[in-house]
Amino acid sequence: MPKEHHETLLDTPDEVLAETVKLAKRVAKAVKEGTGADGVNLGQNNFRAAGQLVFHLHFHVIPRFEGDGFHHWQGHKYASAQQVQDVAKKIREKLETQNE
Repeated sequence: MPKEHHETLLDTPDEVLAETVKLAKRVAKAVKEGTGADGVNLGQNNFRAAGQLVFHLHFHVIPRFEGDGFHHWQGHKYASAQQVQDVAKKIREKLETQNE
């Protein structure tokens, strides 16, 4: 949606991302009301492994209806509580280094 090129959410400047999300909200509201949907999903894929096919930041606005048959991602089960703690620690460390 932004006019300037940003391949993913991760390389989009915060101020551009903020404006893009505001526009996505506006479009999602119009889609929900215009289609009479019961809900709406916003999808945003980053990198090919996550399903990104168009390498420019954009959001998918998907109207949803009760009983439409769409199934959400079921998540991932970790092998142990220790594995959960290890992954959480790595994520916290990455968040801390981003603030530096």
